[in-house]
Amino acid sequence: MFGFIVTFLGLSGLILVHELGHFSVAKLFGMHVEEFGIGFPPRLFSFRYRETRYSVNSLPLGGFVRLHGELDDAGERSFVRYGFFPRALVLLAGVFMNFVAGWLIFSSVFWIGFPAAVFVTDVMPGSPAAIAGIERGDMIADFDDPAAFSDFVGSSGSPAVSFSVVRSGTAIPVTAMLRPDPPPGEGSLGLVLSGGATEPLSFFSGILRGFHAAVSLSWAVVMGLGSLFVHPESVVGPVGIFSIAIGTGRLGLVPILELLGVISLNLAVLNLLPIPALDGGRLLFMAYEAIRRRKFGPRAEMRAHAIGFSFLMALIIFVTLKDVVRLLS
Repeated sequence: MFGFIVTFLGLSGLILVHELGHFSVAKLFGMHVEEFGIGFPPRLFSFRYRETRYSVNSLPLGGFVRLHGELDDAGERSFVRYGFFPRALVLLAGVFMNFVAGWLIFSSVFWIGFPAAVFVTDVMPGSPAAIAGIERGDMIADFDDPAAFSDFVGSSGSPAVSFSVVRSGTAIPVTAMLRPDPPPGEGSLGLVLSGGATEPLSFFSGILRGFHAAVSLSWAVVMGLGSLFVHPESVVGPVGIFSIAIGTGRLGLVPILELLGVISLNLAVLNLLPIPALDGGRLLFMAYEAIRRRKFGPRAEMRAHAIGFSFLMALIIFVTLKDVVRLLS
């Protein structure tokens, strides 16, 4: 359960960091922040410092920021009274903080270093690897780089390939059939691998490599958004994330940090999507107001955000059910 606990706490921290970005920039511009909450209600306790209430709530998943007059003019220092530039910076601050968090997480991975090994981070359902009994968190024996293992599989020249995986310190021989025409992105075995030796880097080298990794992975998320509509089965929800975390937890702290870094960058990119209820959706409404030079009615915007939120909740429920069926299959 080490991976589950660390990932749960890390995910909560990433959401809280996102909200802290909104909070900090709103304060910087002098906006009235009504409440900054850790977790979600019901409220456990709170205190007021100057004009803002700070609360600790009973549902420990991230946090929230409540700005005065977010959708309609509620008086002096209301959010909507500010110009496009400061409001856009407040919304983008959460995305920026998630990118920075991902950057620092990957930098810490390069500072710590990683031993030469190949790990299974995911197994496609119904794939030859799944049929052979390979599980998330297994280590591929006798290989120190994912590319070397892929070359071994590709050059086998037979309909089946044999190798060993290490699970809980025990070597387990496996034989898996190779698919001649696998689904796109799955490979002949249906494995998702990670690993390869990484020597500990100096502070500045780690920062630079972490930044490069964060930019590359963010771009990969952007490029992968289109494939979600072509291959929706590849999407995982909360259950899938924590299932991966449990398997990753067997490998130690560094793979969990890598997982959290990927999650943070996904949060950054997905929050920019122009869907109502997300930061990107709110930016879209603000851009409409700036171009048309007239306000979008607060009731209409509130209705649009409610629809967007309902859509996101329905999507999460659908993906969660899919993850549960996948785990039980």
